[in-house]
Amino acid sequence: MATGWAGDNAIQDQIDATIKDAIKRARSRAPKGPGLKRCEECEAPIPEARRKAVPGVRLCVSCQTEHDKAEHASGGYNRRGSKDSQLR
Repeated sequence: MATGWAGDNAIQDQIDATIKDAIKRARSRAPKGPGLKRCEECEAPIPEARRKAVPGVRLCVSCQTEHDKAEHASGGYNRRGSKDSQLR
């Protein structure tokens, strides 16, 4: 199949780079350091099991859920690079 100027593995290389970038971004956002015993937003106790499961945890489950919802709602979607945007 003709690919123009792109090399044979160009698509796979782009996929691999995208995955590596996503992993790097996720790791940079992960909490670091010792976890808190009380939520930094509502002061609710954070169970020991959660502190062990999530090193560096700073929020209780309900505050983390709200934080994740707010972050997800503000996250944009790049339609320029989307296959769907080229089909419309």
